[in-house]
Amino acid sequence: MTPAALKAALGSGLLSFPVTPFDDDGAFAPDSYRAHVAWLAGYKAPVLFAAGGTGEFFSLAPTEIPAIVAAAKEVSGDTAIVSGCGYGTQMAIEIARSVEKVGADGILLLPHYLIDAPQDGLFAHVKAVCQSVGFGVMVYNRDNAVLQADTLARLCDECPNLIGFKDGTGDIALVRQITARMGDRLIYLGGMPTAELYAEAYLGAGFTTYSSAVFNFVPALANAFYAALRGGDRATCERILNEFFYPFMAIRNRAKGYAVSAIKAGVRQQGFAAGRVRSPLTDLTAEEEAMLADLIARQSH
Repeated sequence: MTPAALKAALGSGLLSFPVTPFDDDGAFAPDSYRAHVAWLAGYKAPVLFAAGGTGEFFSLAPTEIPAIVAAAKEVSGDTAIVSGCGYGTQMAIEIARSVEKVGADGILLLPHYLIDAPQDGLFAHVKAVCQSVGFGVMVYNRDNAVLQADTLARLCDECPNLIGFKDGTGDIALVRQITARMGDRLIYLGGMPTAELYAEAYLGAGFTTYSSAVFNFVPALANAFYAALRGGDRATCERILNEFFYPFMAIRNRAKGYAVSAIKAGVRQQGFAAGRVRSPLTDLTAEEEAMLADLIARQSH
């Protein structure tokens, strides 16, 4: 898929990050993954992100990532597959090239490892990764890798295959400055944890879509919320927020890392052998699993 085609796909609907299933020994479970991705691909997601944040990218060995991407590509049909990518520049380049070889349609460049860096350093990092591959690249603005508008503008000039900007800062003033300055040069993705909680604010700031973590286990509900959001149906958005997303947020906020752990628990409760999260994350308690199961059951009535 060309960078331009991927950019168009990203802007055409709701996006999601499949969890990465592990077996009882903690190894990647490809059969479970293919079954889950095939199920998700049937729910009108134009792009799925393999080995992304919800897919525990941070807990994967770089050598595991190409196999995960390849497994997703085998069953995704017309759904584009974008791979997670990150760490320091040289490692990010190696990951990017390895997933390009197995058919990824692009990468989402997550923050580099550990240290804060000046804007010139972030510029050099993103530019080097972009110029190492031919497919489309999206940057994920969050944590220690927050690109300012001037830096992003320079990158857009230098890197034709930089097609997307995903925000996880919640800094509406910054993202509005970026959308006003870059216009349609980039596609803009909301990337806050449980993005639906922020979707209306981001829509007003010029973001056309976002990645839905809960799409992993309640894809029909996630699509219904997205349709209501894009259709201006505020009453339906508020109903779904009150009935599902705010109760889910209460579960998610009970421990650090539950933005991933709660999603994986939901996938298991939908009948997929997703396995447990890898350390340093921890799984939900039995009480929390029961709370989540009750919440999911209430959405099916």
